[in-house]
Amino acid sequence: MVVRKETELGRSSRHFLPQIFYLDFAPLLLNFTLRLSPLFAFTVSATFSVPVIGAEPTVEHVTVYHHKGRFGGWPANHGIWSWGNEILVGFSAGYHEDRGPEFHNIDHDKPEEHLLARSKDGGQTWSIENPAEQHVLVGTAGMRHGIIPPGSIEPDPVDCPGGIEFTHPDFAMTIRMAGVHTGQSRFYYSYDRGHSWKGPFLLPLFGQPGIAARTDYVVNGPGDCLLFLTAAKSDNREGRPICVRTIDGAKTWKFISFIGPEPEGYSIMPSTARLSPRDLVTTIRRLENSPKKRSWIEAWKSSDDGESWSFLNDPVPDAGEGNPPALLRLTDGRLCLTYGIRAKPFGMFARLSGDGGASWGDQIVLRNDGGGRDLGYPRSILRPDGRIVTIYYFWDEKTGPERYIAASIWKAP
Repeated sequence: MVVRKETELGRSSRHFLPQIFYLDFAPLLLNFTLRLSPLFAFTVSATFSVPVIGAEPTVEHVTVYHHKGRFGGWPANHGIWSWGNEILVGFSAGYHEDRGPEFHNIDHDKPEEHLLARSKDGGQTWSIENPAEQHVLVGTAGMRHGIIPPGSIEPDPVDCPGGIEFTHPDFAMTIRMAGVHTGQSRFYYSYDRGHSWKGPFLLPLFGQPGIAARTDYVVNGPGDCLLFLTAAKSDNREGRPICVRTIDGAKTWKFISFIGPEPEGYSIMPSTARLSPRDLVTTIRRLENSPKKRSWIEAWKSSDDGESWSFLNDPVPDAGEGNPPALLRLTDGRLCLTYGIRAKPFGMFARLSGDGGASWGDQIVLRNDGGGRDLGYPRSILRPDGRIVTIYYFWDEKTGPERYIAASIWKAP
């Protein structure tokens, strides 16, 4: 078991001056790195081998973003993209405030930025980018727990003219909501791996009271793409998942299907993988309050390219207070589901399916050292070497009270 901890202190130098110090104490290996980067004045890294009880695979934990007094959170609300060993992930960065164990420890009266973290070495090291400096990916107040940073503005969303090439080799698209209940969502796209973005563009309401979009899409062809969104229910509350499609490069979108019936609680935040030209599996965050409050993750399958859906099972019967899924298809055809559990032992976990989601293996522990329920919201990608990079927000007693963005790099057993 290898765990990598990285702590960043301070900001900004324009030069990169690596100085590396090695200290070998078998069986404990420490590797300290001091560097100056464009974003942080000092970065100190340590890699060390320690046992993590209950974990089957070897897992390497990497700090993506951690600042004293800040709150890093919710990658699942933003999205993840990869091109070989280059990975880009979005997340929120607010300010830490101790609001007790039952609430997100973020200050509602201070700015919350929407940032991007980029790695060019498969998730081992990261740099932070602020797209608001280009007046994009600013989003709305309704997608935040904090406030819009002063001076962060972007154009009003407009209808997309179409012509988006979804199969461009450096393509990325992010879909963002205006609020969790009602409101009209927007999307942005990039042809240069997220260094610059076009948008925002409006998504239709598809005849629903509102659309609370997060980034979950399946590309079918150059102008053909499926989106999996959360619609408001008939009572104007979140939510019910839907599938929509464009075949003209996002000029127009067509409602395809609801995924499951309208719940009394909510059914939100789908995460979807394609199994074959006609077969799709999606996993969904669920909550019901009666007869007893329960939060879980359920799986659905389509055998007609999203036109209709059938219930499979509950791969995560109990997610504590609730957490969204991140579903990934591995090169050997298995499905990999990663998720957080907001109940003791607080942590990040995974399950695998070798039969297209019809059944799931035992729970795999990625880490179970969380300090409380304020964690999770993962996104996962597959590296070219077959290792999985799962990114989420986390906190633990050893690191301190701040919520930070972490990555776990692991190989599915």
